[in-house]
Amino acid sequence: MSEHPSLARRRFLLGTTALGAGSLLAGCTSNEPANSAPDNNAAAQGANSQPGQRVTIGFSGPAGDHGWIAAITKNARAQAEKFSDVTLNAVEGTNDPNVQISHVESLINAKVNVLVILPFDGKALTAVAQEAMDAGVPVVNLDRIFDTPLAYRTWIGGDNYRMGVNAGNYIASEMKKRNVSNPIIGEIAGIDSLPLTQERSKGFRDALTKNGFTVGPRVAASFTAETGEQVTANLLQSVPKFDALWNHDDDQGIGVMAAIESARRNEFLMVGGAGSKNMMNLIKADSGPLKATVLYSPSMASSAIQLARLLGQNKGMGDLAEHEIPAEITTYSAVVTKENVDSYMDVGFDS
Repeated sequence: MSEHPSLARRRFLLGTTALGAGSLLAGCTSNEPANSAPDNNAAAQGANSQPGQRVTIGFSGPAGDHGWIAAITKNARAQAEKFSDVTLNAVEGTNDPNVQISHVESLINAKVNVLVILPFDGKALTAVAQEAMDAGVPVVNLDRIFDTPLAYRTWIGGDNYRMGVNAGNYIASEMKKRNVSNPIIGEIAGIDSLPLTQERSKGFRDALTKNGFTVGPRVAASFTAETGEQVTANLLQSVPKFDALWNHDDDQGIGVMAAIESARRNEFLMVGGAGSKNMMNLIKADSGPLKATVLYSPSMASSAIQLARLLGQNKGMGDLAEHEIPAEITTYSAVVTKENVDSYMDVGFDS
């Protein structure tokens, strides 16, 4: 599945928030001294937290020309620096699949112990990822998924459907609190041809339907501030009143917010998506229509590095009973509001 450079984001599993998943992994991989505890699981966690066998992790991702993607690489580098037993070999980001294939091949030839790959195009990078697996180099597939599980040892990414569900449930709850019986609920999606956009929209629609509401006027942008501003300006001109609005992506949300301010519209509440620091600050200020955002956090890259370290050291996750790293981990799209925003600022990214 080929995706636009500024999009790819999304897919990640343990049923915890992105922060929660990071905390689970951090608990069993931090180089900080572990507190002693009486139970066996805690003992295993402590063993994993200590510096161990040295691991060289190869990292490849798209070009950082978009806030979320830039944060992916930044988080990966920062996480690797926390471990005295990890060396990160990160190649330059690129939006050319052929160049990324060449970069991954160079990492294989450099004999890295583990690879972390966020492919620009999952389909195009599948063969080289499988080549790494066949050569005995475990691959952590980050977010955009390869065509076959044979190409990765572990996949970690975000939950697009749940993003939509949680955005819809939050809006429905707010409408009921305000005794709005037949609300006009708008949606500003990403690129409609992408499965991730379709999954988000389906989750949003399903949640509203369950609550007795429907999706009203809907437009699609391209995950950029420019397109967000353009489509939102047109939407606001054509619809005189909204009760709520969901914007799929906080990077394009910069343009969405600009269009709302230009139109001087504030009769509705708005929910964002992904969890940028910019939007969290607006939520905290509580001075405009933005009241929440649903996470799709690039902190998944930090967790990918932690998983790669454990794979390189032949360890499992100390907080789990299983001996092996799970085959898939999906993050949870928590809803960030004024009440809990301070708890999530650490995973916010700059749009």
